[in-house]
Amino acid sequence: MQPSTLLTAVAAGAATAVLLTVAQPRALAHCEVPCGIYDDHARIDQMLEDATTVEKAVVQILELNGKTDAQSLNQLTRWINNKEVHATKIQDTIAQYFLNQRVKPARQGTQAWNDYVMKLVQHHSVMVAAMKTKQTVDPQRVVALRATIEAISVYYPSTHSHSTTAPQRR
Repeated sequence: MQPSTLLTAVAAGAATAVLLTVAQPRALAHCEVPCGIYDDHARIDQMLEDATTVEKAVVQILELNGKTDAQSLNQLTRWINNKEVHATKIQDTIAQYFLNQRVKPARQGTQAWNDYVMKLVQHHSVMVAAMKTKQTVDPQRVVALRATIEAISVYYPSTHSHSTTAPQRR
């Protein structure tokens, strides 16, 4: 193998390793120990903030549409990437935090089962709405996303305490 080919292969391998390390998805859940320390409403607030970022990205993408100068194309790419990242954060929060830890199964044939199924449907709706914001730049998709997040927020009222002595436990 020639030195330049070897150098190219090593550089490509190193670049791939860096990308795989940096681009690894991060778990957004608090933990899965379970430690008993939860702040569900903070997760709702974070998802609403992520939805606001998706909304701003949609507005910026629409404003940059049709511009062909390098700066506009750079900004367009950055807004598209940001929209994807924040929609994915919402999906990850639903999956890793709420569905894994907070939505508890119940015995089939009971009212608790019906409530469980309803919560699954509503949480799944958030994930689907986030997915749809990735597929389009329709502002109404962001409105729908926000509505699905607000719909599940009734299960997670704010009970946050600003105590400095111990974390809140449920």
